[in-house]
Amino acid sequence: MAGKSLIYKILESHLVEGRLVVGEDIAVAIDQTLTQDATGTMAYLEFESLGLDTVKTLSVSYVDHNTLQDGFENADDHKYLQDVASKYGIYYSKAGNGICHQVHLERFARPGQTLVGADSHTPTAGGLGMFAVGVGGMDVAASMAGKPFHLTCPKVTNIKLNGRLQPWCAAKDIVLKVLSILTTKGNVGTAIEYTGEGVVSLTVPERATITNMGAEMGITTSIFPSDAKTKEFLRAQGREDVWVELQADKDAQYDEVIEIDLNALVPMIACPHSPDNVKTVAELKDVAVDQVLVGSCTNSSYRDLMIVATMLKGRKIHPDVSFGVAPGSKQALAMITKNGALADIIASGARLFESACGFCVGCGQAPRTKSISLRTNNRNYEGRSGTKDALVHLVSVETAVASALTGTITDPREIGIEVPTIELPEVYEIDDSLIVAPKCDVNQSILRGPNIGEPPSNSALPETISAKVAIKVEDKITTDHIMPAGPYLKFRSNVPKYSQYVFSPVKADFAEQCKENVEHGYYNVIVARESYGQGSSREHAALCPMYLGVKAVIAKSIERIHMDNLVNFGILPLLFENDADYESIQEGDELFYHCDDASFAAGVFTVENKTKSTIYTLRTPLNERQLEIVRAGGKLNFLRNGGQ
Repeated sequence: MAGKSLIYKILESHLVEGRLVVGEDIAVAIDQTLTQDATGTMAYLEFESLGLDTVKTLSVSYVDHNTLQDGFENADDHKYLQDVASKYGIYYSKAGNGICHQVHLERFARPGQTLVGADSHTPTAGGLGMFAVGVGGMDVAASMAGKPFHLTCPKVTNIKLNGRLQPWCAAKDIVLKVLSILTTKGNVGTAIEYTGEGVVSLTVPERATITNMGAEMGITTSIFPSDAKTKEFLRAQGREDVWVELQADKDAQYDEVIEIDLNALVPMIACPHSPDNVKTVAELKDVAVDQVLVGSCTNSSYRDLMIVATMLKGRKIHPDVSFGVAPGSKQALAMITKNGALADIIASGARLFESACGFCVGCGQAPRTKSISLRTNNRNYEGRSGTKDALVHLVSVETAVASALTGTITDPREIGIEVPTIELPEVYEIDDSLIVAPKCDVNQSILRGPNIGEPPSNSALPETISAKVAIKVEDKITTDHIMPAGPYLKFRSNVPKYSQYVFSPVKADFAEQCKENVEHGYYNVIVARESYGQGSSREHAALCPMYLGVKAVIAKSIERIHMDNLVNFGILPLLFENDADYESIQEGDELFYHCDDASFAAGVFTVENKTKSTIYTLRTPLNERQLEIVRAGGKLNFLRNGGQ
């Protein structure tokens, strides 16, 4: 019998339903969940509607996105989240404690366990040997209720790291190299397992940087083995008791093997406007830089911050560069404060930002018009920074600091300073005072501010659909295109208000067009090409279109998390069989199709374009259970009707 991958070992130990056969629907038990405040409010509203007294998992509610509290909405949401946590048995990480993925890695993640999180970068915990998956809030609510998590059994790609990183090369360069190979599309149903001699030299924070950006490839998750480095990290965090050794069998079989020679790797950079638009830093040498930012859940660990401080000690940021640093957690900030590293950072001319997501999600630090911004975060989609025509590039901490010092995009190997040697601490600064332990207080009252509403209900899918094409878009439409973040995040708990901004970066009158169609007796349909729904796990990119009467998304391909979110809110995903059909359909076309038993049984839908007098034969990629959820009008209805 062939050996097993680490991923399949963990799935096998948690399997509730199905077989571990690539492409089949399986269900696994979930040990932990996490939310952040931008997704959490709706997730907990959905959990409340299920009528349980307590959560069935170890669950943590983080506040790390809307920490600017621009208006009463954010503060009201945070109070709601704390009250819900107290009542239902959830840990509550207060604003200022840090970014969910960084803090979870430090204080909660456990090798061999399963985690679902209402944030696409939840696989960060894979750096510690955890099977961690980003999902929509509705799926987190179901997991907190003790329901098994359904997913497509993934094929596993082994990325074998050979050799060792050379001076000035970083874990960020490894994952950018992987992105250049796998790209941001075409990886649905794939998970990545890192092995090889190169793994041994990578610390847990470095591994977490790599698993974090697996989200940009659209894969299910990424994972590293749990080994001596993992044990060392957990011991330093005072959590050695949760360590277990975990690795793939020596004769493990993989669906694909990609080898990367770390000895030959050079500093990399992702150019606008996609994380897979990767070049070497040397190719962009001497391009002037306006802004450099270090932080986000990708590169904000204690190790990252010490690299910044070591490189900046006794030096000044170039006068033409705005340079800022956002520590990933209070723990990391406290440690660089006590050891003097923060003083070196501040003395260089750097700005210090809160331990929060901040600039990565467009909450502050928007670049100037048409400027070049170098950032250590994970996404550089057009407009995500808050400035539509800014040119955001993604780099390692080493490249970021080198460029901030010179004022131009600079390969850190060329700056002529000593390579930083960073030793991880034997003991981390442990202060969990900003994590409020769960009380399970059934008498806890819950504040619901005026911006907080109930999850919008949806009716069962009608047997016949008359609809208008409300929008037609191209390839690689992200959830930032569909539901912009930044200043609009505070409306996440107010769906009627937030729905006004659906597709606003692409088509400003989309919401009004949808409402007009509904008033004239039509539902709405979204048409797209390949890789629709890239990026964030934000379920509002499905929830808000549902609120506007969208009943189907027709595309060449749809990314995993967004596909699940469409299902969760009763929107039918349909796939074009050929490019000619996509080319022929236009905005405003009137479509008619049946949603009857025969169509659902076959997974094939015949759609009549009445405007063009054309027939499209479209298939749905959904399995039988997912189709039942869509027919019920979404997962809330499905669960209330007794579904599992």
